[in-house]
Amino acid sequence: MLENVMGFTDEHLIPLVDQGLGNSAYLVDLGDGRALAVDAPRDLRALRAAATERGLRVAFAADTHLHADFLTGALQLAHDDGATVLASAAGNRAFPHTALGDGDEVDLGGLALRAVATPGHTDEHMSLLLLDGARELGVFTGGSLIVGSAARTDLQGADRAEDLARAQYRSLKRLTALPDATAVWPTHGTGSFCSAPPGSERTTTIGAQKAANHLLAAPDEDAFVRRLLGSLGSYPAYFDHLGEINRRGPALLTATPGLGPLTPRQVRALLADGAHLVDARPVAEFAAGHIPGALSNPLRPAFATWLGWLLPPDVPLVFVLGPGQDATELAWQAAKIGYDRPAGQLTGGIDAWRADGGPVETIELVTADRIGTRPVLDVRQAAEYAAGHVPAAAHRELGDLAGDTQAAADGSLVMCGHGERAMTAASLLARHGTHGLAVLAGGADDWAKASGRSLEEGS
Repeated sequence: MLENVMGFTDEHLIPLVDQGLGNSAYLVDLGDGRALAVDAPRDLRALRAAATERGLRVAFAADTHLHADFLTGALQLAHDDGATVLASAAGNRAFPHTALGDGDEVDLGGLALRAVATPGHTDEHMSLLLLDGARELGVFTGGSLIVGSAARTDLQGADRAEDLARAQYRSLKRLTALPDATAVWPTHGTGSFCSAPPGSERTTTIGAQKAANHLLAAPDEDAFVRRLLGSLGSYPAYFDHLGEINRRGPALLTATPGLGPLTPRQVRALLADGAHLVDARPVAEFAAGHIPGALSNPLRPAFATWLGWLLPPDVPLVFVLGPGQDATELAWQAAKIGYDRPAGQLTGGIDAWRADGGPVETIELVTADRIGTRPVLDVRQAAEYAAGHVPAAAHRELGDLAGDTQAAADGSLVMCGHGERAMTAASLLARHGTHGLAVLAGGADDWAKASGRSLEEGS
């Protein structure tokens, strides 16, 4: 339990986890009706609910770095709540903020926040040390030191990855010089494509990481760099442009994001003009009947990740939802990564399309005991495939399929871990002209159980 002479305890720190993007924002109760928000996303619903429940006004909004995976909510908090934005001077942000250099401190009223330059994940990355006088209560490490690892260093180009990995090594040396009891509050966690490893813990301490973090166990800088760079997998395409939007400052939201109604005729016209069609219904409903050319992306926590990975941000998007699905939730997920051009949703869904005479296609959904002799395409991430896959299964990550028309033969079975990514992949392949596809309802473990055979490991 953290506690200082002013009564600050760990109950004054409220983590706000986005399970889909794998990130944590933090709301800090400063004890006088004011709050500090750290790495707040553009989707401020959870943060505002937490602040309202505790009767808090956000007085400070700090960002540890120029985020690549979500739009910052700091600018919105400045506009709506009058919050002072705190950010690294090295980030050259193009909107009003208090620019902090290494060692600068901000008085929060009893507590203080000290900037610690920790480049690596990005050039301008800054950790934020929360202080009670001279005592280190905890440090917001953003994408520097994270639970079990350190965040990726290749977001500014493969040619910069090694130099930034070396900077990351030096930054972690700075952080691990803090007392072992110092709490560590990272932004990136399990589920983040910024290289967080699997695991349930999202916060830690300096001492715990010194004892268990495999990167910190590297004997020297070169070994650290090899380990970090060797752990890097792929990342969503939208990461390449979101950092610059955050530097300029994302557009302020003047209303709750939503989806307007569209008739089948309007949908046809939009598609003819180049709009993309996204079907957010569950896998089984999409399999049973969908509009030809639609991208399957079931509405779930990972919806935004795959939207941003597979579709461009500057093209109108038409959505198909099923009964009971939340259009506002979908619009928020799109907005938090900068997809601000939803054309609307098909009123009445697929039933309205059918009633209007619109064509419908199906994709077979099969259980693990019915794979037969079909060629298999596994679309999971490389590390997932290497950990165990159906023998002889071909592999191509879902994120690489958008422009690939030859990834699977006609009649192939597409599989992932549960079925959602596989159906997305099958919808992409079908749009490119692959016929007779089927999708596995389940994953590799289901196949092993049904067949009584072992999975194959390796890439």
